[in-house]
Amino acid sequence: MLRRMLGYARQRLGLDDLLEHNIHDSRKEPRIPGTRIARSALVMMLTRLGSFNALEQTRPSRFWLDGSPPSADTMGRVCGQMDLAGLRAIGHGVYERLKRGKALLPPAHGLMLAVLDAHELHATFRRRCSGCLERTIHTKEGDRIQYYHRHVTMSLVGGSLRLLLDAEPIQKGEDEVAAAKRLFDRVVAAYPRAFDVVGGDGLYAQGPFFNHVRAAGKHVMAVLKNEQRDLMADAAALWEQMPPTAVYEGERRRECWDLSGFTTWPQCQSPVRVVRSCERWSVRRQLTKELEECVSDWVWVTTMPSEMASTLATVQLGHARWDIENPGFNELVNRWHADHVYRHEGTAMLVMWLLTMMAANLFAAFYGRDLKPALRAAFDTLHIARQMLTELMAGMPTQPRAP
Repeated sequence: MLRRMLGYARQRLGLDDLLEHNIHDSRKEPRIPGTRIARSALVMMLTRLGSFNALEQTRPSRFWLDGSPPSADTMGRVCGQMDLAGLRAIGHGVYERLKRGKALLPPAHGLMLAVLDAHELHATFRRRCSGCLERTIHTKEGDRIQYYHRHVTMSLVGGSLRLLLDAEPIQKGEDEVAAAKRLFDRVVAAYPRAFDVVGGDGLYAQGPFFNHVRAAGKHVMAVLKNEQRDLMADAAALWEQMPPTAVYEGERRRECWDLSGFTTWPQCQSPVRVVRSCERWSVRRQLTKELEECVSDWVWVTTMPSEMASTLATVQLGHARWDIENPGFNELVNRWHADHVYRHEGTAMLVMWLLTMMAANLFAAFYGRDLKPALRAAFDTLHIARQMLTELMAGMPTQPRAP
């Protein structure tokens, strides 16, 4: 299965050419080419080994044939010297090939959503590097300085395939939105037609961010919370006087209010639209076997006019933001070891995060596009990953070789 996966990536997505033309590092006359470092890291991630040391122990495997992976120290050192623009170019090349292959189709409403969110890779009291952020933690023993790294990631959410586009580290002295603006500017320049709407949580409901996205020709939506008091108060006063529209989606019943033309948000230069969805659904609890009614209340603010996105489409786009949290960060951390610190250095950590995103994109394309529907129905993604690891380990000699 691992060879089949890599064969698909080479033949359909042009992985070999992308690596050969875009993997560069700052070494002079290197003995081990950077492409071998990148290929070894991708295999490590596809098989979910989780560390350079675990990868190094597979060097006797017959799977590698020629060009087995370098040592763990070499892997970490070279990753800290890789060119970030080249890695991002590989991700863009994969996107172009998937787009031409009709793999990135929009949902039924026809709008592609790009989701922005931040993720904290790790936090420690004991180690620090030049790229570490700092915060004060109040403990029983007194205040302590904690060091951590956070990246903002953008994910493309469509109808058939999720694609992780790019990531940007949060620098010292700035907040998440500042890093998100830099990331958005780079992505919209590289992927100008990939998405229609930018989505985020309540942190992105800021007038300057809305203005920044609209200036680039894209629409934006975010969760609206009580911090935007004037806008929320005006919308609440109106929806209390008007009956909701009932929208059914499966067993979930939504009562929706859709209000347009708000200009009472002085920081935002464009009129905005407020959509509220009060949702009810039933869940049968495993312990009591009884049906329990669940209720949630969501409010979003967006620049999308009603002619562009209906009430239901806006609600679906608002909920699609969770794609980057649940199957996104959650899967990357728990199944792809994305939070593992392969080397505690800012560039190396960003390189490994980008390589993990690349491996996840390649695997998702392989699972969704190359495997037959019957095979996908029988085996989930974790089982296929275990088959890849089994293939790598099956090539190990029966008698371990002394180091």
